[in-house]
Amino acid sequence: MATRDDVLKELHLLPRWTLRSRSGLGMPETTSAARGARIAALEWPDFAADVAACTACGLCRTRQRTVPGVGATPAEWLFVGEAPGSEEDAQGEPFVGQAGRLLDSMLAALGLARGAGVYIANVLKCRPPGNRTPEPLEAAACLPYLDRQIGLLRPRLIVALGKSAATALLDVDATIASLRGRIHRYRDVPLVVTYHPAYLLRNLPDKAKAWEDLLLARRTVAKLRDAPGPGCSAPGSA
Repeated sequence: MATRDDVLKELHLLPRWTLRSRSGLGMPETTSAARGARIAALEWPDFAADVAACTACGLCRTRQRTVPGVGATPAEWLFVGEAPGSEEDAQGEPFVGQAGRLLDSMLAALGLARGAGVYIANVLKCRPPGNRTPEPLEAAACLPYLDRQIGLLRPRLIVALGKSAATALLDVDATIASLRGRIHRYRDVPLVVTYHPAYLLRNLPDKAKAWEDLLLARRTVAKLRDAPGPGCSAPGSA
């Protein structure tokens, strides 16, 4: 008796194709799952090289350099922006242009400094062409890397810089105005939303609102120091 495959072969319908994962960015489900498991097991010595080898979305074809992140490991504060710009794409480090200098000033106002209890990253590790807004599938492809960074850093607090970063992390379509002024959570880590430094350079009056957000973040970190919760650790702890 002919098997099902014999019939399909006779009808020229072999090889058979299986449905690809809707959530795996076009990758077969097993490939997507294997990639996620590999990223979830990364340690710092291999992290940047794994990001540099990533081809999970089309941005791998247009980037100059990947931009995994920079700062203290572990870190008490994690600042997350949207995506690298042209200067970051050229240098491989986040927030190195004019917006980066403003971010450094914001950190200094809090008594913080880049690399001293602070880690800076982006949702996307590659620059979108023309600095366009990241597409949802591009953000989804990079989120496993950010999740692993959070697991390795064990930050007390995440500060989402700008609408794109905030909506990607919180999985909502909302305005900055509606997200500011309260504590959210991402992967069980408290999260504060504020404006992106590049936005503040174009909208100087909103710097006062950003300062309010940073003060909320500082108060939250102070409370967590007094009563650390699961997954929170002071810088330098194991």
